[in-house]
Amino acid sequence: MTNLKVGGVPEHFNYPWYVTLKNKEYSNHNINLRWQDFPGGTGQMCAALRSGEVDIAIVLTEGIIKDIAEGNPSKIVQTFVKTPLIWGIHVGAKSSFKKINDLEHAVIAISRFGSGSHLMAIVNAYNQGWDVTRLNFKVVSNLQGGINALTNGEADYFMWEHFTTKPLVDQGVFRRIDDCPTPWPCFVVAVRNEVLENNFEEVKKVLDIINFETKYFKNRDAIDQTLAKRYEQQLEDIQKWLKITEWNDGKPITKNLITRIQNKMVQFNVIKEKQISGNFIKNMYI
Repeated sequence: MTNLKVGGVPEHFNYPWYVTLKNKEYSNHNINLRWQDFPGGTGQMCAALRSGEVDIAIVLTEGIIKDIAEGNPSKIVQTFVKTPLIWGIHVGAKSSFKKINDLEHAVIAISRFGSGSHLMAIVNAYNQGWDVTRLNFKVVSNLQGGINALTNGEADYFMWEHFTTKPLVDQGVFRRIDDCPTPWPCFVVAVRNEVLENNFEEVKKVLDIINFETKYFKNRDAIDQTLAKRYEQQLEDIQKWLKITEWNDGKPITKNLITRIQNKMVQFNVIKEKQISGNFIKNMYI
């Protein structure tokens, strides 16, 4: 039995992993796959890949590209969710900020440096024409930290996935000022280089199983109701999310895509310079 550890955010995007694990689909192929939730998001998972705490991670594209460029010994093996992530830009319910322009000099809550909430705040600032070198960040670890920081006035706004935070908007904890979609496919699968060298076939089998699940995931009976209940969402919000979300279901990631993303990340001042795009990826289906 091969032991592998996979990590991801505890959000609706990753429910297909729960389904395949519940059905023991990996153990049928002599793979003991264990899931670990990472509420801290991509920055936390990049650290876990570096330390060997996980072997495989479902991470935000921009975060892992930046971290591999900075020495993370991992490769992107495929896109997981090929549609953009919609980032809600949130303020506290009682905040005096009303529109996006009000936030130019505000304090931004981020889960950690290098996380999606950090990098997308830079993308949003660039989109607004703000000076990205003058942004002011407050590290808050995770979504709960963001709630605390905005409620206590330690930070002014916080960017997190639109649908995950929608219940907080409904409850009057947050007020959403605007949305900012990622200008690239949102989630990729990253694997530690050591694991790719030693367990290539097992990783490939894991991908085959999850890709088969995501291919037919939207056709599962009452999947919208299941997700709404599990993630405490309004049914209509889950239905909207399902409509705009597409999983990749197995196409390999290309050097051209990595190049295009790197070009944008340099433009947004998220990375200083491009690297050879082939260094970021490993094609499992040669």
